[in-house]
Amino acid sequence: MADFANYTPGEYAKEHIRITPTTLADGRDFFYLDDDPEYVSGAKTRELKDPRPLAYRFAPHLDADGNEVPYAAPQMRRDPLTGDWIPMATARMNRPITAGPGATAKGNPLAARKPGDPYQDGEVPDTDYNVVVFENRFPSMVRVPGEDDSTKFVNGNQLWEQKPAAGRCEVICFDPNEDGLPADLPVSRLRTVVEAWAFRTAEISKMDGIEQIFPFENHGAEIGVSLAHPHGQVYCYPFIAPKMEKELQHTEAYHEKTGGNLLKDIMNAELEAEERVIMRNHSWVAYVPAAARWPLEVHVAPVRDVLTLDQLNDDERWDLASMYSHLLKRGNAFFDKGDGKGMDLPYIAAWHQAPIHDPRRENYRLNLQFFSFRRAANKIKYLAGSESGMAAWISDTTPELIAKRFHELGDVDIAD
Repeated sequence: MADFANYTPGEYAKEHIRITPTTLADGRDFFYLDDDPEYVSGAKTRELKDPRPLAYRFAPHLDADGNEVPYAAPQMRRDPLTGDWIPMATARMNRPITAGPGATAKGNPLAARKPGDPYQDGEVPDTDYNVVVFENRFPSMVRVPGEDDSTKFVNGNQLWEQKPAAGRCEVICFDPNEDGLPADLPVSRLRTVVEAWAFRTAEISKMDGIEQIFPFENHGAEIGVSLAHPHGQVYCYPFIAPKMEKELQHTEAYHEKTGGNLLKDIMNAELEAEERVIMRNHSWVAYVPAAARWPLEVHVAPVRDVLTLDQLNDDERWDLASMYSHLLKRGNAFFDKGDGKGMDLPYIAAWHQAPIHDPRRENYRLNLQFFSFRRAANKIKYLAGSESGMAAWISDTTPELIAKRFHELGDVDIAD
């Protein structure tokens, strides 16, 4: 395994996962995470050379009239009414879309390379892989070398602050099977995905200007997924995202008032109530929160006090892979279409971990917030006037009914 500045593999990863770094043709970072024994041992090696004739990612380009145009770096502006930073990335308008009715590309850029295939703009240099991680080609946020990151003002008016959106966006492909579902992956492969989350959290946390690291997974066309391949992303914000800021305000106020940790006390209160706990093992607890917003919502918390994914030990990483597998399978069985087969559930899996530099991080706690927009086998919950216009949530069910349905799908105590 390659040596990294901040990531230190545990005993399992040292023996069973090999991380191989390389650079794509345009200069972006790329990593193979192999759990195949032949690659872990070094008996086989991965293709490191990207054969595409791509220009350097930050190079100027020619417009339709032949004029040289500088790289359009993403910018962000602060909303003076809420204090939120809003990244703006015009280059994302040109990203390929292979899923849903608006698909614009026939090829799959997340697939392994296929020699002889007419589509040769894929991101993976090799013809196979286990798990890969790479910088997004069409990032919402990116640090451009040499760019001035000082605050400026839109139209010269100090109401509207503007800065470069100097963050980082990465993609994690969970498996080479283009038509596979994360719910169908073996626990051992999900264990490698967990290692990828920990690896990137450790490495990115030392990069300049990053304040919060947010691994997440969008799944399903209804969620708005543009690429159907089983994958997730890591957004690395140069600010504290609005939802995290709200949570930090409440966890800090709770600590000042009681001396306790709000997230830990919520988990313990759910364990004491029992009714909404849907799964647990040695290291993790999964429950429907007492004030759930979504028609299917589950929070997953570690038993031990942990701030970030890279702080998890080997047992916790294995237990997480196991619980995540159970959660995805039960999520797919949650809605009954009448044939008893369930459905491919559209969902978002959002990792909330302590911010990097904010002093309030010590009173936070790692947690996964998993939810779906679907409220019935044939119905989607749309965020209309109250939710979108005023952020005042109206639930279509109760947390107890959500938990009851999960209880029907399996035992609370699961194998590790």
